Amino acid sequence: MVLGFLEVPIASGFKVPRVAKIYIARVLCRWNCNRGARGRLSAELTGQQVIILKEGTSRSRGRDAQKANIVAAKIIAESIKTSLGPKGMDKMLVDGFGDVTITNDGATILDEMEVQHPAAKMMVEVAKTQDDEVGDGTTTSVVVAGELLKRAEDLLDQDLHPTVIVDGYRIASEKALEILDQIAIKVDPTDKTMLKKIATVSLASKLLAEYEQIAELTVNAVLQVAEKTEEGGYRVDIDDIKVEKKPGESLLDTVLIKGIVLDKEVVHPGMPKRIEDAKIALVDSPLEVEKTEFDAKINIENPEQMKSFLDEEEKMLKDMVEKVAGAGANVLLCEKGIDDVAQHYLAKKGILAVRRVKQSDIEKLVKATGAKIVSNLDDLKAGDLGKAALVEERKIGDDKMTFVEGAKNPKAVTILVRGGSERLVDEAERSIHDALCVVRDVVRDPRIVGGGGAPEAEIAKQLRGFAQKQEGKEQLAVLAFANGLESVPVALAENAGLDPIDIMVQLRAAHEKGQTWYGVDVFEGKAADLKEKGVLEPHGVKMQVIKSASEAAGMILKIDDVIASAKSKDSPGPPKHDGEGGEEGASEY
Repeated sequence: MVLGFLEVPIASGFKVPRVAKIYIARVLCRWNCNRGARGRLSAELTGQQVIILKEGTSRSRGRDAQKANIVAAKIIAESIKTSLGPKGMDKMLVDGFGDVTITNDGATILDEMEVQHPAAKMMVEVAKTQDDEVGDGTTTSVVVAGELLKRAEDLLDQDLHPTVIVDGYRIASEKALEILDQIAIKVDPTDKTMLKKIATVSLASKLLAEYEQIAELTVNAVLQVAEKTEEGGYRVDIDDIKVEKKPGESLLDTVLIKGIVLDKEVVHPGMPKRIEDAKIALVDSPLEVEKTEFDAKINIENPEQMKSFLDEEEKMLKDMVEKVAGAGANVLLCEKGIDDVAQHYLAKKGILAVRRVKQSDIEKLVKATGAKIVSNLDDLKAGDLGKAALVEERKIGDDKMTFVEGAKNPKAVTILVRGGSERLVDEAERSIHDALCVVRDVVRDPRIVGGGGAPEAEIAKQLRGFAQKQEGKEQLAVLAFANGLESVPVALAENAGLDPIDIMVQLRAAHEKGQTWYGVDVFEGKAADLKEKGVLEPHGVKMQVIKSASEAAGMILKIDDVIASAKSKDSPGPPKHDGEGGEEGASEY
């Protein structure tokens, strides 16, 4: 055994006591201190390990981390790329319970996929943000983000630093938004013909592409709930448009109700099922005898006392009904419960009543009928009542529903979606939601651009000229950004079975000649002026695509270290005591 400069012979099989080892180590540490090697030798002798991350933690660094993140994001983009455009394909998604969803909506596809990779989850968030903000363009935003990362990967292979690429992408996105503002066309936000074209383009890639009346229906719904602001614009809350689904009939039977449809039936068979010139009371308190919040006992010694007790309860319920009738209401919509006795008296008064109405529906009824929500029946008066031309219970499919319609100027409406199957109705609802959102976007911000990848092609052309003016390496990133935007017309061409090279050659030639709105006409199989063909999209959707895609790509590119903690195991239960496992429990202390 060699100890520094000393050689100490150790007999075979002789074990050095632990105390001796510690002593020898201390002597050596002091001796080596003057030579600057104390830490190294002591660590060598004791074999000490420095543990920073908990057991099971995985870590990837540098290019490996960047490559893994980029590959994950690209896979997500590729998975939904084929669903882009009017000729895009649908996806069938089967969850763990065997439930099937058939859709080509990007946000829905990614949400149902249950993605695990952290970088891939960021791409899912891009689609979700796009959906929440503007309601359409979810597939486009993810495809563009994936293409930006693909182009960035090529630059990384050329030893361009990720920070330089991120800076170049930021410069390019700012310039792209500026170009988009310059080429956008201002329109009249109440022009129904133009709004219908916007809705039709949104529906063109969906299940409802062939149903023109659906586009008109969405336009009428949005304009009905739009409210003029003091600045002269319009405010539209998409939540004021209720979409009620009911399988049966066909998609052609989808209708717009200028009022609210409640998925509830009239509470008592003796009540009228149809009330014209309805005066509606909205109540959010129960028509029941309130129970005490503390335990109480009532001593009843004979039947007369029991009868008087029940009579008093009945009288209280009757008084509630009298207050409703006294205010002049002939329809009662209650958020809470209605006692059986109260139902009886309401029926005798000829009042149509519905109970357990959802709070969101009550709020929409306020906007649709002009009624005020009453929390205390004592405060109910004629001025609190809403008005509707008709309140009627109708049987839709196997269920009974209550229709409140015919208000003078309702600011809340309902679209009743019909269809041959439940999955068809679900996809129709998603399609109608996207159409409603794009119409709302134009009403709020009355600017439009051409469709078919035309704005992306125009921005890419101008960005290439802009890149030549950049003096640093950011020029390469700006060019990559421009090429990344062209992934939209390329994907449209590929999904339509066209040759993307031929299409891009035509597009670039047209845009160099100043034909701004030349895009991919997937029906005729060539580049064409899509503004003339009425293929129009909201400026706000394209703006959000550029923002979301560039920010997501920049965030993923700046990651150079991925530290993944091990999955936490179930924490052990408390130690056992008092006999059961007593010895084991005692050993814990």
